[in-house]
Amino acid sequence: MSTEELKQKVIECLQTIYDPEIPVNIYEMGLVYEVSILPINNVQIVMTLTAPGCPAAQSLPVEVDQKVRTIDGVNDVHVSVTWNPPWDKSMMSETAQLELGML
Repeated sequence: MSTEELKQKVIECLQTIYDPEIPVNIYEMGLVYEVSILPINNVQIVMTLTAPGCPAAQSLPVEVDQKVRTIDGVNDVHVSVTWNPPWDKSMMSETAQLELGML
């Protein structure tokens, strides 16, 4: 499997993970800033949360790590949470905005 195919599988996996308070997956919400496939199929994910006090702050990065590890071909996973740039509603995909009635 190519790195591009693996990256697509990781993105598909991220689209199955939801913030418990919002009925939109974290990828469409714009919470995932970067998905990188490093040598030997190590996956690096840089993500944020809707707010530093988000109730899912402890659980979401762990869920991302655990689910991505189940993808066939993934060697290791590193999830880092950043607050820069801070997330805002403009980062959501058009699909997410439609689902939340914002368009």
